[in-house]
Amino acid sequence: MVRFKNRWLLVEFIPLHEATNNALNGQQIFNALKQSILANFGDTGWGAVGMSLNVTYFSPVTKICIIRVARDHHNLAWAALTLVTAVGTSRYIPNVVHLSGTIKHAQLAAVEHNRKAIARYRALAKTPAAYHDSYEEYLETSSKEIESLKG
Repeated sequence: MVRFKNRWLLVEFIPLHEATNNALNGQQIFNALKQSILANFGDTGWGAVGMSLNVTYFSPVTKICIIRVARDHHNLAWAALTLVTAVGTSRYIPNVVHLSGTIKHAQLAAVEHNRKAIARYRALAKTPAAYHDSYEEYLETSSKEIESLKG
């Protein structure tokens, strides 16, 4: 039996314009990444990465996603990801937050990143730390979703 080795990229998509109303989803991210690979590395690049590339998780609130790619070609996928300037009709800056060899470590990094992002949102809203809001429910549900991912 052959075991496939993967790398897991935890990526945050930072919108260039705060008033972006377009709903971002995992399929749009996959398509933008595919087009970036094709444009910058051609059919050879897509042939190397295409079979193993997968957007495993996406959060529309914090705009983070977990991308799976084969270990041998993760540098190519990372390079193409940094060259992405737009997803759909909106402009984003992709920021790779974490690279992991296992999905478990990517999950832990994603949960930690969600907590930090929600803390930033709360700080901008100037809410007290003990205040319970909709973000509390989001943290619970997103943590459960992330932990339920299977590699």
